[in-house]
Amino acid sequence: MKAGVIGVGHYVPEQVVTNFDLEKRMDTSDEWIRTRTGIEERRIAPDHIDTSDMGLEAAKKAMSDAGISGEDLDLILVATVTPDQPFPSVACMLQEKLGAKKAAAMDLSAACAGFMYGVITASQFIETGAYQNILVVGVEKLSKIVDWEDRNTAVLFGDGAGAVVMGPVSEGKGVLSFELGADGTGGQYLYQDKFVVMNGREVFKFAVRQMGESSVNVIEKAGLNKDDVDFLIPHQANMRIMESARERLGLPIEKMSTTVKSYGNTSSASIPISISEAVEKGQIKDGDVVVMVGFGGGLTWGAIAVRWGK
Repeated sequence: MKAGVIGVGHYVPEQVVTNFDLEKRMDTSDEWIRTRTGIEERRIAPDHIDTSDMGLEAAKKAMSDAGISGEDLDLILVATVTPDQPFPSVACMLQEKLGAKKAAAMDLSAACAGFMYGVITASQFIETGAYQNILVVGVEKLSKIVDWEDRNTAVLFGDGAGAVVMGPVSEGKGVLSFELGADGTGGQYLYQDKFVVMNGREVFKFAVRQMGESSVNVIEKAGLNKDDVDFLIPHQANMRIMESARERLGLPIEKMSTTVKSYGNTSSASIPISISEAVEKGQIKDGDVVVMVGFGGGLTWGAIAVRWGK
């Protein structure tokens, strides 16, 4: 039994904050941000919308796309580092709001790689036959842990949520291979004190190396060649980092998701938002080989090769 994505959905707040808006409140410029990151704008959630609210909206869309109700869910996994509160988990809050009475629920913390950890965890439950339908949500309200006086980090992040429903898929479809990893010695380079603290130079070096290596590794593990890849969805952190992964795979720019320019870095939400948008736009089609790859604080990373379809 193979596990695959059977439903997708995403949600982003209405408020758009452009680079020009940030110029007015800190020593930065649109040109500086765009040339270094590829980011043009990001979405920021108002005070009355928290992490669980955004996660709920994305979850409902993914479940509708999959044609299932809350009663059909066996497990809810939420990847986030910005929960509403330490406990109960965001996953448990969603379980109640979705009426998923039989579903187990837990949050995962692997920073920007959290969604990769969630999807890979879900696939194990499905492939063993333990569970049928699993909701995986990546959601962050990073605006509440960003120092808006620190131009090195404040310009990077945004709020949003993406979700997928994982379930059994037909032969030849679904997760073909995966890679997970961590390097705790690099935890000092990206962490939360009160706010997000980042050594940009060290994170950049790590990300450029790991995104390319992990992408190539999952292709090889799946018994495929670079030419077999139809679409790449990298973690939307920085356009230069994303470009390095694309170049390692030899893909043209139109075969890579580039939502970073519209949403900034939404951490664990960035890959599922990108998946949902790519499906909406017809960039991912039935039978396509899709590579997803992410990295995050920890340091953590994960990658998956998937043949799209049910």
